[in-house]
Amino acid sequence: MSIELGPTTREHVQRSVEVLAEEFAGIFSRETIDAYVEESLDQFADARVEEFVPLMVERFARQRLRALAQAEGKVTKKVPEVLFVCVHNSGRSQMAAGLLDKLAEGRVHVLSAGSEPADQLNPNAVAAMSELGVDISQEFPKPLSDEVVRAADAVITMGCGDACPIYPGKRYEDWDLEDPEGKDLETVRRIRDEIRDRVERLVATLTDSESPRAQGVTE
Repeated sequence: MSIELGPTTREHVQRSVEVLAEEFAGIFSRETIDAYVEESLDQFADARVEEFVPLMVERFARQRLRALAQAEGKVTKKVPEVLFVCVHNSGRSQMAAGLLDKLAEGRVHVLSAGSEPADQLNPNAVAAMSELGVDISQEFPKPLSDEVVRAADAVITMGCGDACPIYPGKRYEDWDLEDPEGKDLETVRRIRDEIRDRVERLVATLTDSESPRAQGVTE
């Protein structure tokens, strides 16, 4: 690996390589798995707590490999893929992803990313979502990668400008939403509610569901 890790952390990262190699056997070579894990490891080299690095690396590498397999037609896409992108992937896009995942109930696969990811989630965003029964506390900011854009059917951007590459045949929307960074909980609640309204309209266009509000995301 290209960064310094303690022996225990290194062992856990290597274990993640083995898990992913087995998971994607017959789809990607071991060399590809190694390369994606190493690239993902570089992305989280500055993580505040080293013990969390293997988990973040495995989840991010899995996300990228899954997206690459879909984009290249190596696996079948069973449900629509939606990608939310904001600058830091610590507030708006995480709240939107959590809400859509809850409302769609497995009928949509959701990802989120940031053009300049922060090192942790916005705690007020976590608290505001918890009030709706949506737990995003185990998520973490992730960088935007080409694979997830290529695999997405719908890409929803939130203030990240031209950072997201444009591919033909995809649905693109830009949601003009206030950035919750540095805002108090009351302001974040207001932003959350605006996101919820937009997500409810979005999910209705992606699935055959009835009114999404009836499915359990209420105050």
